[in-house]
Amino acid sequence: MNIVFMGTPEFAVPSLDMLMAEGYHVVGVVTQPDKPQGRKKVLTPTPVKAAAERHGLPVFQPVKLRDPEAVARLAEWKPDLIVTAAFGQILPKAVLDMPVRGCVNVHGSLLPKYRGGAPIQRSIINGESVTGVTLMYMAEGLDTGDMISRVEVPITDEDTSGTMFAKLSEAGSKLLQAEMPRLIAGETTAVPQNDDEASYARNLTREDEKMDWTRTSRELFNQIRGLVPFSGAFTMWDEQVFKVWAAANPDQVTNEASSVSNAGQAEPGTVLQLNKSGIEIKTGNGSLWLTEVQPAGKKVMQAADFARGGTLKPGVVLR
Repeated sequence: MNIVFMGTPEFAVPSLDMLMAEGYHVVGVVTQPDKPQGRKKVLTPTPVKAAAERHGLPVFQPVKLRDPEAVARLAEWKPDLIVTAAFGQILPKAVLDMPVRGCVNVHGSLLPKYRGGAPIQRSIINGESVTGVTLMYMAEGLDTGDMISRVEVPITDEDTSGTMFAKLSEAGSKLLQAEMPRLIAGETTAVPQNDDEASYARNLTREDEKMDWTRTSRELFNQIRGLVPFSGAFTMWDEQVFKVWAAANPDQVTNEASSVSNAGQAEPGTVLQLNKSGIEIKTGNGSLWLTEVQPAGKKVMQAADFARGGTLKPGVVLR
């Protein structure tokens, strides 16, 4: 059967690699257009495009898949099954109706929770202890299609979005591998989602990266982990962006803010102390130790190394 694969980021690569390793007839790959990256704005292919070229597969990169010309181009491949994983565009009805075996999606959450474009980041930011992957048939709504199978994956306190992307991409590849024979044969059983249990994981914005020091230490810790390694969280110091890339788990820190005189009366965001443990900041319910930071115009560094520079002083309030 002719299989078309659609995906864009690294999350999708293991699924494509699996289809090729298992000998399925992938006739083409659809991915997002190349984008400029880095300070020099070098035009860079998507990870899926790089993987497709490695496998010698033809690649199609439409700006908008819903354009009639793009639909016609896709139809030339005569797909019997379309497999998507983090493609990044909503498939129009003309594409959904094209393959006889339908369109399936490897989605990085336990649907119907966290429908949308940032399910992995949102699950960590929201403090979930477990997430997973759902293999689903695609429908016209946003991640609303019937579910074929799911697998759970725990989230530990050591996990970031980066580590969970890797874990879930591998879990998704294995889930797809297990279901492919039934998908090809048209023998899958699918269960409708309960819309009453649905939640949405909208794409992250700059506002999601801004730290609000009135929140609890745990909430801020989760926020940082959910934004690594992509954007990092940030606060403002001396009217400049001060990025935070890592913090100590507040549930495991023994030297709390109470060790600092009058810490309980300090305003949230106040720098309490700087030492070999990092930088301790007052939060809404205690304190948070920053362990990896990036001052404006500087590289990422250990907070303890930055503390030795003496430019940030106790009593300063981060906003």
